[in-house]
Amino acid sequence: MANLALTGGKPVRTKIFPQSNTIGEEEKKAVMKVLDSGNLSQFVGSWNPDFTGGPMVKEFEKNWADAFGVKYCFAVNSNTSGLYSCIGACNIGPGDEVIVSPYTMTAGAIAPLIYGAVPVFADIDEDTFCLDPKSIEANITSRTKAILLVHICGHPSEMDEIMRIARKYNLKVIEDAAQSPMAVYKGKFAGTIGDVGIFSLNYHKHIHTGEGGMIVTNDPAIAEKVELIRNHGEAVVEGKKTKDIWNTFGFNYRMTEMEAAVGIEQLKKLPGLVEKRIANAEYLSDVIGKLPGITPPVVKDGCRHVYYQQTFKFSSQITGIHRNTFVEALKAELPTMVLRENTPIIGSGFAPPLYLQPIYQQRLHKCSFNCPRYDGIVSYERGLCPVTERMFFEEVFTHEFMRPSFSKSDLEDVVNAYNKVYENLDELKEFESKKTVSA
Repeated sequence: MANLALTGGKPVRTKIFPQSNTIGEEEKKAVMKVLDSGNLSQFVGSWNPDFTGGPMVKEFEKNWADAFGVKYCFAVNSNTSGLYSCIGACNIGPGDEVIVSPYTMTAGAIAPLIYGAVPVFADIDEDTFCLDPKSIEANITSRTKAILLVHICGHPSEMDEIMRIARKYNLKVIEDAAQSPMAVYKGKFAGTIGDVGIFSLNYHKHIHTGEGGMIVTNDPAIAEKVELIRNHGEAVVEGKKTKDIWNTFGFNYRMTEMEAAVGIEQLKKLPGLVEKRIANAEYLSDVIGKLPGITPPVVKDGCRHVYYQQTFKFSSQITGIHRNTFVEALKAELPTMVLRENTPIIGSGFAPPLYLQPIYQQRLHKCSFNCPRYDGIVSYERGLCPVTERMFFEEVFTHEFMRPSFSKSDLEDVVNAYNKVYENLDELKEFESKKTVSA
């Protein structure tokens, strides 16, 4: 008789988990105030007081700068726009190389290509999945101009060592903190330690404005360029009397007044939402992490992990089954659609190695890989980043059952699902064996 839901048994839970919705009456009132004003955006692409946006955008930027302890903050329409702006503001161009992570969202590697530069993939640390400083340094050449790191899944990168390397080779450090708002590294917020940092306000982040992002820096030169790139900078450099106009041709990366109004209210909630994520994740790590063959997320000394996703490592050698089979069994035990999402909040591998995508395999960007100014040789072959490939294809799996909306009862159902799968590993091994034979 089948016990596991995957093989025909009764699942641990059929009731959909509670919606993870951080939008409340405060945001609704703020948006209605903007709508009633009729002023949905106040940006103007010419040099006058409205070049920097309307009152809601400016208030949101000030509040974010105060919360994260930085001098300058700029609202943009996405974290992706923020990445592009930061690459431009760091004077990256054709012939240059930028060290990037292979284990993240695609924009983190595309950003250098936007300015005709070449992304060079370093490998990741097998505990935090952030860039490994040793691999960063091994990939630096005379063409390297910046390190674009990612504080992935909520854990900060090894910033002391990365900043040491950057100073040694005179490199800019760009921090992608999309998944790590209020993560802490040795007393400082992730995203505020390097030359410039970017945060995401996409709808599935810790807090959100639907779409959006925030750029932070303490460098006045970078700040000026970010501001110009965000809003058609080529049209205002003369009126602004900007001396250094390299890369200051602009885009339209502006945030609306409605999004900013939502963001002002969301920012007030961020500390509490982060604390709930941490509490839920620590409970699940303590219990699930005791199961043989599962390694819970590592939190390095002096760091605060804010758990955009909860990442585990799985050992097929200890359990006798493949990670993907284990995750498939868990999915069958728990309903994983939350809010408006149509994809499970548990999955295998996290992010495929970016260098295996066609754009890198086929060198499709003529103005970077094939630029006459580029005299380097860059590899994107399978095996380039062995730790990344091992994590994606074999070991890492993630879930989001630590979201703030989950109650203690919800968490207990998650734990019960894990325990049930473990108690029936023999049944799962038989399922996997039959599946292999039929394939």
